[in-house]
Amino acid sequence: MTEPAAVRCTGLSHSFGATRAVDGVDLEIHPGEVFGLLGPNGAGKTTTLRMITTLLPTTPDRITVFGVDVARRRMAVRRLIGYVPQQLSADGALTGRENVALFARLFDVPRRQRAEQVRLALDLVGLAGDADRTAKTYSGGMIRRLELAQALVSSPRLLILDEPTIGLDPVARSSVWDRIASIREATGMTVLVTTHYMDEAEQYCDRVALMHAGRIRALGTPAELEAGLGPESTLDEVFRAVTGNRLDREEGGIRGVRATRRTARRLG
Repeated sequence: MTEPAAVRCTGLSHSFGATRAVDGVDLEIHPGEVFGLLGPNGAGKTTTLRMITTLLPTTPDRITVFGVDVARRRMAVRRLIGYVPQQLSADGALTGRENVALFARLFDVPRRQRAEQVRLALDLVGLAGDADRTAKTYSGGMIRRLELAQALVSSPRLLILDEPTIGLDPVARSSVWDRIASIREATGMTVLVTTHYMDEAEQYCDRVALMHAGRIRALGTPAELEAGLGPESTLDEVFRAVTGNRLDREEGGIRGVRATRRTARRLG
């Protein structure tokens, strides 16, 4: 029997008042792949992720996660997903271990399994030796890896990352991606990621979708999209060609801009 798509979106749409943030998105993500959802601010990426993760409402038969309908079975979908949002989700007053343990309780990891699941998650992201330090003493890259551990503690089949390396220096960015790649290789987990860094998408994503004005404008492997533009083209050039070099509004308006900047400052 063929395994269902990790994520399938069919005619997906969402509006905020008169603004159409997502406009008829059709998308299929294969099990086990790293899939990049790319686009300028205001393209509809975060809104799409929030519908997939059940944080925004949708109608039945629009989104499935491993064959489970998001609108009909929200709790079942949440048990399949680990989500790292743009905004900081770790508590600086708690230790790394306490932060991950809190998420283990939130995700209903059975009590008798929690300590071991927390240990495994911290080990996966390379924080076992720093687990009992408070998170406020962590570097920006360590904080992002801690948030990965929080998302991984429930052993999700789908890991969703919204701008996972925002505000990090190149070394920290590489460290976060190395952990994502090794976890994916070890577990076969599907990864859905948004990023504004085209070099990350080019290096780490199996396929990417370029989104603009609420619609998917291009879809394929980075190499396919580059070849379609012309010899020696880069993914950055494909991005500009698809979006018309426009800098649109941050999703969520000025509040979204402020939240993203706060996150970048806190991550250092």
